[in-house]
Amino acid sequence: MQLFFEQLLNGVAMGAIYSLITLGLALVYGVMRILHVAHAAVYTAGAYVGLYVFSLTGSLLPAVPAAMAACAVLGVAIERMIYTPLLKYPPFVPLIGSIAVFLGLEEIFRLLGGPYILSFPAEFPFPGITVRGVVISPAIISIYAVSAAVLLILWFVVTKTELGLAMRATSQDREIAGAMGINSSYTISMTFVLGSAVAAVAGILVGIYFNQVYPTMGAVPAYKCLALIVVGGLGSLPGAVLASLLLGVGETLLIGYANIPLPRDSLAFIAMIAVLLWRPQGLLGNR
Repeated sequence: MQLFFEQLLNGVAMGAIYSLITLGLALVYGVMRILHVAHAAVYTAGAYVGLYVFSLTGSLLPAVPAAMAACAVLGVAIERMIYTPLLKYPPFVPLIGSIAVFLGLEEIFRLLGGPYILSFPAEFPFPGITVRGVVISPAIISIYAVSAAVLLILWFVVTKTELGLAMRATSQDREIAGAMGINSSYTISMTFVLGSAVAAVAGILVGIYFNQVYPTMGAVPAYKCLALIVVGGLGSLPGAVLASLLLGVGETLLIGYANIPLPRDSLAFIAMIAVLLWRPQGLLGNR
């Protein structure tokens, strides 16, 4: 049973990280109806900026806000320079533009940071916990705490603030929201700011958890998180979180505990097919 609980803890940690990355995608899709593939490159940028600032200062305290700020600027730049000009075209055009941005940024990371894996040797200033022989590392504790705090903040912003009201109104009908006095352009930009800043946090957590940062670290999240927002219900934030946690726990237990002979990353798409056959609108989506 000790192995089971260790794998369960790892699975919840992976699910929490998936949810941090997927939330940005769900936010952007909910407001703009665009599949923001380049979001995975923003997540990678967060890991690199966090690593470089940490290398210069030796502390995560300046590294985290610096990465969040840099990724927020990058996210808004992608929105203003790529998506806004392409909104007048069919949906596949912004999608192709997003894929092009993602691939281009990967090459920029390769040129600036090198093609090799960089170590992210940050240590958290508190010890791990041992419960009945199961060791909970400082990295896992940090992932739990940070993910819970981020989810709580996002829930408050989306449900209790004027910005959240504007985001919900814009997601339902952008033209009517504009007619009611809502600045849709500002609302969309703030959506990218929020989603990109959260992606930066996820990038830093992944970099520390696996002790590695590399140019293509966003490749798997790029398609896996697309599957997760479909499974959760396109545009549904609670659905994205639920799907992320279920996938993180499921793939960790099936691969790490039950030794299912399948590629770990294929499980997201198997789950997507199974859920869509059962509920075409996703776990928490509406028809």
